[in-house]
Amino acid sequence: MEKVKILIVDDEEHILELIAYNLSQNGFKVFTATCIQEADRILEDEVVDLTLLDIMLPDMDGMTALKKYRSNPKTQNMPIIMVTAKAEEIDKIIGLELGADDYITKPFSVREVVARVNAVVRRNQRIEKSTNKEAQELNYKDLRLDIESHTVFFGDQQLELTLKEFEILKILMQNKGRVMTREVLLDRIWGYEYYGETRTVDVHIRYLRSKLTQYGLEDCIETVRGVGYRFTKE
Repeated sequence: MEKVKILIVDDEEHILELIAYNLSQNGFKVFTATCIQEADRILEDEVVDLTLLDIMLPDMDGMTALKKYRSNPKTQNMPIIMVTAKAEEIDKIIGLELGADDYITKPFSVREVVARVNAVVRRNQRIEKSTNKEAQELNYKDLRLDIESHTVFFGDQQLELTLKEFEILKILMQNKGRVMTREVLLDRIWGYEYYGETRTVDVHIRYLRSKLTQYGLEDCIETVRGVGYRFTKE
């Protein structure tokens, strides 16, 4: 079986070597870069399964790089874990809004890094497996969600959604008329380790709604106060 490929981007050599060594010991194939320019060269040649991305980098800050990767069709669905010394809640929320899959703050234990990498990789594999078993297209009025290609269209116009926004919309459309609690959405999309951080769901729903509103679909996602969200039936 082919090894899962991990890219680590960090300009602190000792941290880079420590994470790389321990992930290699746990069966991963590891690539390393000390700046975004090096990371981009690796991503040109390799399809990696997950990237650990430091925020403080010499040539481009990690948040800007995250936004860049999420807007690139080749890397838009690549799982990304942000690694940073910044622990403030606002930094975490911004990272999640931009499409980060997880967030680790320094100092951290190596066991925590390995556990979080494993959790994100398993979650992504689970999403891919379930996608293969589902109906490949979901529709609502002129809105069309193609599961296989991870694209959403309104008529002939494509909506630019992050991976998390796409997953939320997919789950809500698959369960039209049913209330999906914040806890269920957290578990299915982010994983059990995010239990209790319901604001994460609210932030992504807000951004998703703002994009749907541009096409007159502002009312298709209903808020059920104190519970969660529901995609309206036609």
